[in-house]
Amino acid sequence: MADRGCPLEAAPLPAEVREGLAELELELSEGDITQKGYEKKRAKLLARCIPLIQGVDPCLQAENRIPGPSLSTAIPKPQRSRLTNSRDERFRSDVHTEAVQAALAKYKERKMPMPSKRRSVLVHSSVETYTPPDTSSASEDEGSLRRPGRLTTPLQSHPSVEPWLDRVIQGSSTSSSASSTSSHPGGRLAAVPSATTTALAGLSAHAHLADLHPAPPDVTTGLVEPSHYERPQVASVRGIPRGYSRNILETADGVPVNSRVSSKIQQLLNTLKRPKRPPLKEFFVDDFEELLEVQQPDPNQPKPEGDQMAVLRGEPLAVGTPWPPTLLAALQHWGTTQPKAPCLTALDTTGKATCTLTYGKLWSRSLKLAYTLLNKLTSKNEPLLKPGDRVALVFPNSDPVMFMVAFYGCLLAELVPVPIEVPLTRKDAGSQQVGFLLGSCGVTLALTTDACQKGLPKAQTGEVATFKGWPPLSWLVIDGKHLAKPPKDWHPLAQDTGVGTAYIEYKTSKDGSTVGITVSHESLLAQCRALTQACGYSEAETLTNVLDFKRDAGLWHGVLTSVMNKMHVVSIPYALMKVNPLSWIQKVYSYKAQTALVKSRDMHWSLLAQRGQRDVSLSSLRMLIVADGANPWSISSCDAFLNVFQSRGLRPEVICPCASSPEALTVAIRRPPDLGGPPPRKAVLSMNGLSYGVIRVDTEEKLSVLTVQDVGQVMPGASACVVKVEGTPYLCKTDEVGEVCVSSSATGTAYYGLLGITKNVFETIPVTVGGAPVSERPFTRTGLLGFIGPDNLVFIVGKLDGLMVVGVRRHSADDVVATALAVEPMKFVYRGRIAVFSVTVLRDDRVVLVAEQRPEASEEDSFQWMSRVLQAIDSIHQVGVYCLALVPANTLPKAPLGGIHISETKQRFLEGTLHPCNVLMCPHTCVTNLPKPRQKQPEVGPASMIVGNLVAGKRIAQASGRELAHLEDSDQARKFLFLADVLQWRAHTTPDHPLFLLLNAKGTVTSTATCVQLHKRAERVAAALMEKGRLDAGDHVALVYPPGVDLIAAFYGCLYCGCVPVTVRPPHPQNLGTTLPTVKMIVEVSKSVCVLSTQAITRLLKSKEAATAVDIRTWPTILDTDDIPKKKVASIFRPPSPDVLAYLDFSVSTTGILAGVKMSHAATSALCRSIKLQCELYPSRQIAICLDPYCGLGFALWCLCSVYSGHQSVLVPPLELESNVSLWLSAVSQYKARVTFCSYSVMEMCTKGLGTQTGALRMKGVNLSCVRTCMVVAEERPRIALTQSFSKLFKDLGLPARAVSTTFGCRVNVAICLQGTAGPDPTTVYVDMRALRHDRVRLVERGSPHSLPLMESGKILPGVKVIIAHTETKGPLGDSHLGEIWVSSPHNATGYYTVYGEEALHADHFSARLSFGDTQTIWARTGYLGFLRRTELTDASGERHDALYVVGSLDETLELRGMRYHPIDIETSVIRAHRSIAECAVFTWTNLLVVVVELEGLEQDALDLVALVTNVVLEEHYLVVGVVVIVDPGVIPINSRGEKQRMHLRDGFLADQLDPIYVAYNM
Repeated sequence: MADRGCPLEAAPLPAEVREGLAELELELSEGDITQKGYEKKRAKLLARCIPLIQGVDPCLQAENRIPGPSLSTAIPKPQRSRLTNSRDERFRSDVHTEAVQAALAKYKERKMPMPSKRRSVLVHSSVETYTPPDTSSASEDEGSLRRPGRLTTPLQSHPSVEPWLDRVIQGSSTSSSASSTSSHPGGRLAAVPSATTTALAGLSAHAHLADLHPAPPDVTTGLVEPSHYERPQVASVRGIPRGYSRNILETADGVPVNSRVSSKIQQLLNTLKRPKRPPLKEFFVDDFEELLEVQQPDPNQPKPEGDQMAVLRGEPLAVGTPWPPTLLAALQHWGTTQPKAPCLTALDTTGKATCTLTYGKLWSRSLKLAYTLLNKLTSKNEPLLKPGDRVALVFPNSDPVMFMVAFYGCLLAELVPVPIEVPLTRKDAGSQQVGFLLGSCGVTLALTTDACQKGLPKAQTGEVATFKGWPPLSWLVIDGKHLAKPPKDWHPLAQDTGVGTAYIEYKTSKDGSTVGITVSHESLLAQCRALTQACGYSEAETLTNVLDFKRDAGLWHGVLTSVMNKMHVVSIPYALMKVNPLSWIQKVYSYKAQTALVKSRDMHWSLLAQRGQRDVSLSSLRMLIVADGANPWSISSCDAFLNVFQSRGLRPEVICPCASSPEALTVAIRRPPDLGGPPPRKAVLSMNGLSYGVIRVDTEEKLSVLTVQDVGQVMPGASACVVKVEGTPYLCKTDEVGEVCVSSSATGTAYYGLLGITKNVFETIPVTVGGAPVSERPFTRTGLLGFIGPDNLVFIVGKLDGLMVVGVRRHSADDVVATALAVEPMKFVYRGRIAVFSVTVLRDDRVVLVAEQRPEASEEDSFQWMSRVLQAIDSIHQVGVYCLALVPANTLPKAPLGGIHISETKQRFLEGTLHPCNVLMCPHTCVTNLPKPRQKQPEVGPASMIVGNLVAGKRIAQASGRELAHLEDSDQARKFLFLADVLQWRAHTTPDHPLFLLLNAKGTVTSTATCVQLHKRAERVAAALMEKGRLDAGDHVALVYPPGVDLIAAFYGCLYCGCVPVTVRPPHPQNLGTTLPTVKMIVEVSKSVCVLSTQAITRLLKSKEAATAVDIRTWPTILDTDDIPKKKVASIFRPPSPDVLAYLDFSVSTTGILAGVKMSHAATSALCRSIKLQCELYPSRQIAICLDPYCGLGFALWCLCSVYSGHQSVLVPPLELESNVSLWLSAVSQYKARVTFCSYSVMEMCTKGLGTQTGALRMKGVNLSCVRTCMVVAEERPRIALTQSFSKLFKDLGLPARAVSTTFGCRVNVAICLQGTAGPDPTTVYVDMRALRHDRVRLVERGSPHSLPLMESGKILPGVKVIIAHTETKGPLGDSHLGEIWVSSPHNATGYYTVYGEEALHADHFSARLSFGDTQTIWARTGYLGFLRRTELTDASGERHDALYVVGSLDETLELRGMRYHPIDIETSVIRAHRSIAECAVFTWTNLLVVVVELEGLEQDALDLVALVTNVVLEEHYLVVGVVVIVDPGVIPINSRGEKQRMHLRDGFLADQLDPIYVAYNM
């Protein structure tokens, strides 16, 4: 891969140019310079020597930035090949790169659908970013990537991304609500795709099979379905874009070509058709529970076969060596006897020595500080500190001198230093946790330097700001001038021996919590002695230290052990390493250092930057200690470093990897042969074996191997063993990986203040298989995973913190990072900036990979890189990546010295604050423990069902409202059969009784109607219809009016002349394109021969603007009723029989189907009578109505009931609430209405809009204590959360707690339940959501997992009978069984009104009979699922009350994995997932679940939602989301009742009309 035949070899570059290039490479690889800056500087450097090298550029472009060849001149030929590959050496050996390339080659070119982004979110807006790329990469030697194949058809070469409202196509739209820009909060445009009028075949309520997008075969469940289903030829009214005839829309797979979205979904399906790698194992199948699959162990998995290991003992600590008794004694000794000896040299960022601290200075300054701390700090005349108090040390990485003085000063004063990082901002990654640690340690004082204190963030007062989560601290600057000189005779009383705590080192654990590890004086001394012996340290030798001196090996070697041996430490700050990565090598050379302390990163950096420097030599080194030698990738850095620097005097045996952990301090270190170390070893292990915790030397498959080096022997005076990671600490077998444990006096002693986990970690007693303890002394768990190899060498293969357990296999995060980086990393992502961690979703760990993307990488390139990383990890580790996210450069939280703060990254991922710019989720491949798809059992027959219920003692689920016969004399019912007669009678007997008051937004009455006024206005309309319109009895008339008295008068005018009125919502003037086609469609479908309207609307219907939306020449006669002459009708029409059609009621169902039902005069009067009885309506009553008057119960309450019962209706048009939210509630209070009706959208507007204003309303005198019942008119499951928050909110205004309830009606019967004023309060039950999916009802306690609250939908109306029937067998079901609600009542509608007389298709809806039991009664099928439950309450007649619970519409349900889901349940979970999800709607397409979420927030935060939505749906519903679509607020269309129009949304999505912010296709 590396040898690209670069022309650089032909003409070597001058040394200084090579030097410059190497430095640039380094800056770029670490993300310190932008790509642009890099190219600029590089061009400048190369410009000097262009004549020297011809054709450099193509090579440099071909493999953009390979530092390999530029090193070539310096390397002896034989090692060439090795090195050219070394640009990413830190992370991988050559084997790994080759393995990854081989793994990728195995994959065929697989097409994955690329996510689509809105232009405004894109960094690059090339058209290519829109087309699904082909994820293959060019072969390695081509050097540049081929352009991906374009997968779109010529039909949409440049998809435009205008908002989809602009593109409404001529024809007619299907939403009766479409005009309501305002019928719901935020004035959303109810945007609806439209269909050409020719597509109006028949309009049925249930023809949702005949979508324009027939479904390709289902490939996601593994269930084979019969592919031939009959498609009834009833076109639901949906959008076909203009200019496409039907046949052009479909391809062979049934996917419309014209839609980019669908072709991507087809690609996704093709990808998913491949079998999943992990085969599905045996499932538990339980009748009720969907149990998640339990991963059965694979019978072929490797198992450990060795003997039980023995405890490994290190060499004894040397006896007879004159050790100083304590570290402070050593300091005092050197400080007084050899004050001039150098102790520490600090360097600045240019590499100059800024200050050399001598042992004398260190001793005197530490004494001064100790004296100041003990004697000069007081609060309220008490000393501020007492011995044993903890003190924070806050020093920058560039100031080791002050740190050392502070550390020893604290020890001398018997205080416990707690070194921490300098907080740079108020919100550093992990800073809050550090604050928690300081708080729990009781830290009140922080020591720092003058310069550092000046740089800390300040509050307004000039004091250092308080950081989030930190305790209040006093800051003490310890520069010399701030300290007091101790008197001559003063001596500290320091007792630095024994078990007292010497210092506390912090550690961040896997979950992000920060703990403090206490190290006792005894351990401190033992550690210094053991290191001195293991490393053979001698007096006055020089050590160069690149590590952080505040913790870990940097502290143990460079601050503690060095003082014990009077060594000279040269400390090299991180900032200098970034500027000059070779600085440490230069310092080793210039100071002739015997020991150097580095990390593999430092070796890697110096490799990249090593210049043709002849003048450095590493021959003085006897030990090069690699502090992170336990990292799996340190081996390649060590090898490569040796290759290059062996010629500069570096001896192979000098490299000494070591392993350490915060708990156990140094665990093992490799000794050079002169100190008695055995020769170093390597092991090439099988990755598959490791994932099962077994050591197998890899033989057959060269692809997935891990090469590790030993980290030497156990420390002197220590014992080590390897124990099982989980459960009882049994000793492992010799060929088994476990956690290394150490027993020694030199380990940490406890987690500060955390007794429980301290016992687990610091006091482990390993046991043999027989259960016998292996030693009396406790062991400390190191958190390192490894094994003991030959020659008693310790090998480490990973850390417990980076362990991800997926299924039964264990993977190391570091190994996954190494694999990801082997996929051409330099092109797309920054190499040091990759985080891998696991999140728990659905009771298993899922692997997440987050990387920082280079700014110059295009969308396509990144996507391609992501798909290849998935393949590489899948191939090498046999584990699926759940989520791969790329974030913009420099946005991942940083750890103090470079690197990524993993736990903070994970936290942000889970909270949705990571803000990625690219996301690829693969739940389909990863999640293999889903419950088994439910197989439909052969149904029990209806007869057996009844018998079973009888045997079980369950009654059949049947309920009815009060009997009408007992309630009133039949004489009055006869008199009131025809509403036209009732109005005339009222006009005659109580002419001046007011029936209607209409309010405007200001709350003033704009029009009223008494009985006689309404009668006279109706007469005028009737006269106009007969004379001007020349209409006959039975003709249909469309009433297109705004909500008001005109509409009511026109309705009765039609009845007076025998015409059939059809109420139609008027078009919205600002949104004619979408709303006018709906009006036109209803007028045409209802066969109206005349349109009645106001002057303003009449003008609108004939305007120029209207002509662009519909053909205005085809309107029927339009009559303007604003100024019709006062005329009487000769005679008022009287229908020949009550069964004659009274009016047509048209409405768009939530599935987007326009359905009109026929209401006879008998049904109309029966409906009014039931409502009158239930709500106790009399002429003396006033009720307030805030509903749309165009269909269903809203229309009945607005236009019919007042005339029938004589009560006064205060009419509040919902539209007016947009300008005055409190209008409805003020009206209720002002008119003291006992009964009021509203819709969910009105209730939502009040809850959102008046949340903060209840106090102001109370001041204005709004009082709702008059309300007996407030009913929400709905055709859906009651929205409990909304009704409860409404009740709670307005309780302050006197709204009785039990007043709010809901109603239930549907197309076949507009009012089945209505709470009314008498009878028991509505009850709420909790059902198990998982049982509902299996069509079962299982009652559970409130708050139990998976519980779903269901509220009763009000009382069943008088005269209404309800039964629950099985959806398929049509047999009756028992109490508390889920089935379809069937209704029988005198006010059932008589049938659908369709164009082509297709009544036969749907006769079943209105005239169904049970298949068993009472087979005589005629029922209407509501199309809703629900159940009846007998409660303990009694109703008005003294009987036990039967409650009806509506679960949801059958048409809306989603059939997935053999189970039935209700969209609202999934949507509720999704809305809870993140605070910026304003609304959500779900639908299915080709068995993929599509989730559309509205983002309330910044567009760049959109991608955070993808993973959260996928997680929550998996966790709570056991479903894999196929597509996540993120859109702007207001895109999800909503009808006048506040219901989501999911099918319109689906059509809009498939026709690519939603203008989404982002579309993610989950793999």
